[in-house]
Amino acid sequence: MIVPRRPPRLTLIVVFVFVAVLLLYNPYWLSTPVVVLKSPDSPQHHVRFRPSSFNWSAVRQFYPISDAITPLPNGRPLRLPRVQNVYGAANPHPEATKRQKAVRDVFKKNYDSYKRYAWTHDELTPARELGDMLYMGFDTPNRIPGFWLNFEDAKKGTQLAGLHDPSTSPCSLSLEFTRLSQLTGDMKYFDAINRITRFLERTQYQSKLPGMWPKMINFREERVDTDNGFSLGALADSLYEYLPKMYTLLGGLDKTYEKMYVGAMAIVEQHLLFRPMTEDDVDILFAGDAYIYPDRVDHIAEGQHLSCFVGGMLGLGGKLFAIDNHIDLGDRVARGCAWAYDAMPSGLMPEIFNLIACSSMTGNCRWDEKRWEQEGDKRLRKGFKNARDPKYILRPEAIESVFLLYRMTGQQDLQDIAWNMFQSAIKATRTEFANSAIADVTVPSDETQKTDSMESFWLSQTLKYYYLIFSSPELISLDEYVFNTEAHPFRLPT
Repeated sequence: MIVPRRPPRLTLIVVFVFVAVLLLYNPYWLSTPVVVLKSPDSPQHHVRFRPSSFNWSAVRQFYPISDAITPLPNGRPLRLPRVQNVYGAANPHPEATKRQKAVRDVFKKNYDSYKRYAWTHDELTPARELGDMLYMGFDTPNRIPGFWLNFEDAKKGTQLAGLHDPSTSPCSLSLEFTRLSQLTGDMKYFDAINRITRFLERTQYQSKLPGMWPKMINFREERVDTDNGFSLGALADSLYEYLPKMYTLLGGLDKTYEKMYVGAMAIVEQHLLFRPMTEDDVDILFAGDAYIYPDRVDHIAEGQHLSCFVGGMLGLGGKLFAIDNHIDLGDRVARGCAWAYDAMPSGLMPEIFNLIACSSMTGNCRWDEKRWEQEGDKRLRKGFKNARDPKYILRPEAIESVFLLYRMTGQQDLQDIAWNMFQSAIKATRTEFANSAIADVTVPSDETQKTDSMESFWLSQTLKYYYLIFSSPELISLDEYVFNTEAHPFRLPT
């Protein structure tokens, strides 16, 4: 039920569910008959929300669960390994307070403009009603939702799982539905995603690249051997991101997530991570793609801004499961994304780009001028083949990983890297009222074309991570919270 990471459609609905949950928190408030969404500064008309005329919580399930609903794991949460670095009482960077204020000022300008010109034009509705509506997406013969949640099909009982859907589609609701069960006490939400988890567990080694799931899956027939493409980027990202995060949110009580993470990352390290060839032989990594054929594996040295989350994921998995190598790999991925920012004239990373890959992730990677002349794009820094999709849409994944690796390792230079990224983003995207996506990062920052678009993740994710990297490390400690894919912090069980 989800398209690439941070997409429209159901992912956004899930975000709104949990913004509402976190704001309202008390599930009994959700029965309030009328909610007035109001901003004192807004020139727009106020919007009065009334519950849907269709009661999703009372609708008949056409394919009811025949066995018992699976509850949240029982038992006291485990004492998980410390994720966050041990810091002193004060933030170690002398410029942190000033930089934090600069981020806050940008957020305030953007949010004030949002309130004035867009308030009440988005979709924020009570969490339980939305949760019940989303739950209806699972009313299929095999309890796996389709790509689209069609209201009429849901009412008529004609929904089916997809034959060729993005793997992340039903697989990135895990944290949200688990949290909804934790807050409401209604186990049906956790049961719904637990069935998806068991499907993943059962099929992990049945794909054409055993250990990983392909970008596209035949969910209706529950087959993972029909697609030959594998990635951590668009179409697959949150599936993998949520493996260590679910382990954390469940207090370490379900080892399935650890097992699936370790198995998948072994293949990622072997087939997807690559080191780019650079003039100065910098030790960085990116997450590419792999395509499996009967006689070969094609490794594609393509970077995506979306896949920059991999740095933070590897760092978290390394900390939780005592895999020191993963912390190092995550650090190299985070620094690779920061390098891609710095490599562009605007100081911002393209949405999608291709690089010239080294033959190995380790050891020296000698610069090959002849190869660069044959394969490289002469308009870009040496090492790049192209900027296939040159736009920047205010995405958060790069600063997300830089922030997480800073909190995990305490490396102070990551704060300086983050500050340079922030300054580049503001300079290239600033408008009169807020900040805008830009069409092309391969031009200088004062020549960028603004596309008059500001995705919600600019406020909810990107600026949040910039703010937090300059905040006291105890503000939303990684040992007390886990972030979902939309950067909402969920408190961990104690």
